Amino acid sequence: MASELEGAGSRVTLLRTSALLYLFRALAAIADNEGREVVEAQILQVLGDLIPSNGGFLLLGRNEADFRLQARSRELEDVAAAVIENGIKAENGLLAVPLVVRGVTCGALALNTDQADASDTLAAIATIASAAIESAREIEQLHTEKALWEERSAVTIVGESPALRRVVQMAERVAPQDTTVLILGESGTGKELIARTVHQKSRRSNQPFVAINCAALTETLLESELFGHEKGAFTGAVSQKRGKLEMAEGGTVFLDEVGEMESGLQAKLLRVLQEREFERVGGTRTIPLDVRLIAATNRDLSAETKSGRFREDLYHRLNVVALRTPPLRERRQDIPPLAEFFLKRSSARCCRRVDAIAPAAMLALTEYDWPGNVRELENAIERAVVLGETDMLLAEDLPETLFEAAGAELTGDFQAKVIDAKRDSIVRAWMDSGGDYKKAAVALGLHPNSLLRLVRKLGLRGQLGT
Repeated sequence: MASELEGAGSRVTLLRTSALLYLFRALAAIADNEGREVVEAQILQVLGDLIPSNGGFLLLGRNEADFRLQARSRELEDVAAAVIENGIKAENGLLAVPLVVRGVTCGALALNTDQADASDTLAAIATIASAAIESAREIEQLHTEKALWEERSAVTIVGESPALRRVVQMAERVAPQDTTVLILGESGTGKELIARTVHQKSRRSNQPFVAINCAALTETLLESELFGHEKGAFTGAVSQKRGKLEMAEGGTVFLDEVGEMESGLQAKLLRVLQEREFERVGGTRTIPLDVRLIAATNRDLSAETKSGRFREDLYHRLNVVALRTPPLRERRQDIPPLAEFFLKRSSARCCRRVDAIAPAAMLALTEYDWPGNVRELENAIERAVVLGETDMLLAEDLPETLFEAAGAELTGDFQAKVIDAKRDSIVRAWMDSGGDYKKAAVALGLHPNSLLRLVRKLGLRGQLGT
């Protein structure tokens, strides 16, 4: 009979411990205070069933600073300080133990109890709680990283120019086949976007798309990154590592800047393309491979093969279907929609409301040759959003290189027209407002301080009588 009672008691304890595990995970995931208070009350109730007590409290922050802040708001600074410094606080019937997540004390679990063995039990529960909270936060972080990855990897090709449409249509035509594709084009022209288009329109779209920048790593690191390595293959290889090729099984591997690859790796890549198998660095087992390969480069690989810097046999293996991304200067009609797209994205990212691009600024954008292509345009728009002071992107917010690199004719004639247009607009608004610079600023869509700055910069103080 006694053994049956002990078994029943153990089951009840196990159920209550499991309930606590679930409740602490729920607590870590809840953002609103009202929901947290409900869960905290349930936790303290279950704790009271396990450890006889006269109430208690629970503090949980995102980190130590947040924990201290919460403790201060509830006049429990001494508890927070004690558990951070000593790992426990036991005084006047109050027993408090820390909640430690990833090595940082970010909370405390406390009960008012006179039980002699309560310290060990509460510490064990706190350990379980800490593990549950850490697990919940790791899951939350993974969800956040997944959402960010999906946002970054989403294919958004902006523009309707004939040059861009041709390459997109060709990418969509070749996508259903498993043909190796070589994408050629200057830096910043969107070669990875075209590669992602090929992947997403293919039968492998539900499998991984793994991108590798061949120019960003040394030969040794790139080899390990591509093929993986076995434990002990080289100094620092303390465990086995799967390579990007293996991780992309069933999907697509995108080798960006493949023209930068060293000759030794070129030979190994050729074997992978021919045999569809590879070995990890330091390994002897052959691993079969089912991936589609897409490569990209801003180099002239045909010339590189003639000079001996790139293997001719690998070039022919890669150059089954070649797609060429046009530079931005060859599709100027795409600049306005691209600029608007980047303006919207940068405004959201920088938490600044910028609704439109002024005509003079758009003219500057479309006249510039953009040697850095779409990437340079994106950076220019983001810079203008960060440095601008109004809800409209103005010409003076853009980098000076847009005007300096355009040549004497453009910088002289174009800049003179822009300045004249600014002066006329300011003078007209000033007169219409009866000399009230604040009303004039509203009419121009400027901050009053920005308007005064422009008046000084354009030499209009005398004309306006300021």
